[in-house]
Amino acid sequence: MRFTLVAVGLAAVAAGGSAQEPRPFKVGVTMHPSYSWVATLAAGVPIEVVPVVGPEAEIHHYQPSPADLKKLSGLDAIVVNGLGHDDFIGGMIEASGNRRIRIINPNADLPLIPYAPGKSHTHGDEAKEPPKRSVAYNPHTFLSLLGAVQQVYAIEKALMELVPAHAETIRANAKAYVRKLRELKAAGSAKLARAAVTRVATVHDGYCYLLQEFGIEVVSVIEPAHGVEPSAKELAQTIEAIKAAGVGVLFSELSFPAKLVEIIRKETGARIYTFDHMSSGPYAADRFETAMRANVETLVKALVTEPKGP
Repeated sequence: MRFTLVAVGLAAVAAGGSAQEPRPFKVGVTMHPSYSWVATLAAGVPIEVVPVVGPEAEIHHYQPSPADLKKLSGLDAIVVNGLGHDDFIGGMIEASGNRRIRIINPNADLPLIPYAPGKSHTHGDEAKEPPKRSVAYNPHTFLSLLGAVQQVYAIEKALMELVPAHAETIRANAKAYVRKLRELKAAGSAKLARAAVTRVATVHDGYCYLLQEFGIEVVSVIEPAHGVEPSAKELAQTIEAIKAAGVGVLFSELSFPAKLVEIIRKETGARIYTFDHMSSGPYAADRFETAMRANVETLVKALVTEPKGP
């Protein structure tokens, strides 16, 4: 019986078949935006995108499970934010025992916003004021259109090196995707050029990259650390800063306590709008494009079509 099975297997190979198909090149991701970028670049290419973090996990307070470590052990490469948003990944890679994995850093050549004590919330090393010889940077580079373009280019370059047989397809995918992002940015810029409001407050410094690329000034960031409510003193100081600056718009996120948003609204009269932080939900190739389109529309609505203040 054993001889018969082997013979059948050899016959299949001789006929052009294969006893076992070669496995795809596996690229891990820690965040929803990087999943979208890799999945889009990998369309038509034998690359499997593997989310290391579950779709509903809270990345800011994430605790890895044995199943997550098992995912890492089989990866060929992984895209890492590397600025504080996914600091947990270094220890996970070490614990997985995967010594061959290639780290892809999409932020290597990106202009970064320095961490500003008092105007930024924290994730990890940012929790302490940076040493005199060291600077911590805002890690939310993925909440930006121009930033995304540069990160897509960085991932494209890495994938073309790692899967050279499919370099042309990856290049073509990147070209088409980047064009979409540029068109979205151009359409938003054309509308926001007429913005009546150019100074705002936010509950999250993650929106600074997006607001900066449209020429919008962030007067105050309320949340001192993700998931940590501001103290009564911090809240009072923020309310006074908003009043003093005459800010009429506050950008919030879904996880920020509604009661605090309501207090700020009542005390300052500011209008409240919500951005998509892309920190949870199903992973999808079009998630980044869809979320950023909605964010730009929210920005236009807040600053162009519904302004009531400076």
